[in-house]
Amino acid sequence: MKRVLITGQNSYVGNSFAEWVKDDENFDITKISLRDDSWEGMDFSQFDVVLHVAGIAHVSTDTKQEELYYRVNRDLTIGVAEKAKQDGISQFVFMSSIIVYGDKIEGGVITRGTVPNPANFYGKSKLEAEKGILPLQNDPFNIAIVRPPMIYGKNSKGNYPKLAKLAKISPVFPDIENKRSMLHIDNLSEFIKLLINNDDRGLFFPQNEEYVKTSEMVRLIGEVHGKRIRLTKAGNLPLNYLVNKVNIINKVFGDLFYSKNLSNYKSKYQLKSLKESIISTESS
Repeated sequence: MKRVLITGQNSYVGNSFAEWVKDDENFDITKISLRDDSWEGMDFSQFDVVLHVAGIAHVSTDTKQEELYYRVNRDLTIGVAEKAKQDGISQFVFMSSIIVYGDKIEGGVITRGTVPNPANFYGKSKLEAEKGILPLQNDPFNIAIVRPPMIYGKNSKGNYPKLAKLAKISPVFPDIENKRSMLHIDNLSEFIKLLINNDDRGLFFPQNEEYVKTSEMVRLIGEVHGKRIRLTKAGNLPLNYLVNKVNIINKVFGDLFYSKNLSNYKSKYQLKSLKESIISTESS
């Protein structure tokens, strides 16, 4: 049995994973909050794995928040990893992000050789956390760093709910060719499950089997709700021009994707196709 300590009681990823394995006899899940210092006096030796998902997950441009991001995303991560190693934990799984590569990548594709270049203090705090925990790794202490792309699913936050809301009310949507890596929460939960079962270490880049074209995703969301959205190429010229100049347009219509071979794993974790994941996410 894998006794897993999830740090982050209200984490979307943590709670989803706990729900995913709730009927699996191979997993025993405990969740704790890190909002105060009480975890420092806790005995971690009763667990096999720490799944560290606690942190600030949204991007902010408010410079007043910068210190908080580093304190929570970097310093807290390093502190929990140090305690996990000291108490004899065998695996520390850290949920990082594709955001460590920044917003704009030449050609949009991220390969094994792409150098992280975060564009904001959210990305920088995640990258510095990675650099802070990696030196702790040794033979009895495995560190697995997961850099997922945009995560979506039922009750998720971020850009997906905004697109879904738009799909429900808009009769038309720009038909722009783009590719983005995304990851449905069930596919991520299965990946974490396999990662823990295999006691893996290293850098991991899970994604859906299919790349996402934004207009196609919006069309599928509308279809699930019985709404036909007309995709149009009218206005594509100015939008394509603005993709690399306006951040919000780049996030919607720009290219940002992992090369497929970067996301290969020894066991199948991509259980839901794009269409199946949209149906699952949008169903009542």
